[in-house]
Amino acid sequence: MLQVNAVDLGYGDQHVVHAAQLHLAKGEIGCLLGPSGCGKTTLLRAIAGFEPVRGGSMVLAGQTVATPQASLPPQKRDIGMVFQDHALFPHLNVAGNIAFGLHQWPAAERAPRVEEMLALVGLQGRGDSWPHQLSGGQQQRVALARALAPKPGLLLLDEPFSSLDTSLRESIAREVRNILKQAQTTALMVTHDQNEAFAIADHIGVMAQGRLLQWDSAVQVYAHPPTPEVAQFIGEGVLLAAQSLGSQGWRTALGILPPAHPHFLSASGEVRVLLRPEHVGLMDVTVASPRTTPPIPIAQVAQVVQVVFRGSHFIYTLLLPDGSHLLAQALAHQQYALGQAVGVFLMDTYTAYTD
Repeated sequence: MLQVNAVDLGYGDQHVVHAAQLHLAKGEIGCLLGPSGCGKTTLLRAIAGFEPVRGGSMVLAGQTVATPQASLPPQKRDIGMVFQDHALFPHLNVAGNIAFGLHQWPAAERAPRVEEMLALVGLQGRGDSWPHQLSGGQQQRVALARALAPKPGLLLLDEPFSSLDTSLRESIAREVRNILKQAQTTALMVTHDQNEAFAIADHIGVMAQGRLLQWDSAVQVYAHPPTPEVAQFIGEGVLLAAQSLGSQGWRTALGILPPAHPHFLSASGEVRVLLRPEHVGLMDVTVASPRTTPPIPIAQVAQVVQVVFRGSHFIYTLLLPDGSHLLAQALAHQQYALGQAVGVFLMDTYTAYTD
């Protein structure tokens, strides 16, 4: 449905996006994820037809819509758009807002389509309500219904949840995903919020400084980032320096890792290992040692230097003997104090305690 082929974008002498490459099949949901100023919104606007292409091409449903030489106008691209501020018309009720894009439809088909959209977004019976009578989440669903009503080939969403409370964003994102999947709509969203991206997207594109560093499934982006930049931006974790010991493996501040360990990253000739908090197990060294069965039997003593409570679990920042820091995740009942010495090991399975 969408192909972005080595696209370059910019303003004047400023290069904003460099050689962006991505694709979406029909019915898939993609997300461009990155910090402010990385170029993700500019790329979205170029797909919509609002920004010219300096290099590469864009293809929608098999039709080339943008090259440096020619560009199809936005109104001819069969694209719907949902904006940050919902952009609902205050002088129109909910039904009027949804019907706004249906002026070219036969009159007899407009009202049934509006009712269909109200049902799709869970707002049955609210067609006569006014935008100011709705909550932020309900306004977002009306904006989505209005964009979906004309049955666009591609839906673009520009930070659609940024005006909502942080506590609502992830749940609304899951709702929107269900709606888009039910409507079998191809969509591309822009956000700086990782939780939103993981909640809604089939494919995530991580952007930094105008470059699309990775375009892959959410699982692959989290588990197998291709560069240290992606690894540090996605989720939580630490990159530990590693020295090659040939066939024996890699020497790190935690001990020797086997050569086949899957989390290694290389940058500028330096090899580093990515360790997420859930990869790290802790044990109390002041009591009898538990029997552990980690697939990588490495143990080290570290000091707890920071504790963050996340409700169901803690995130501990640990200081290793060589001065390196490490993050570890532990369940809420497994508490350690600031300054406490703890045993550290890598685990991918479980820890079994003796009686």
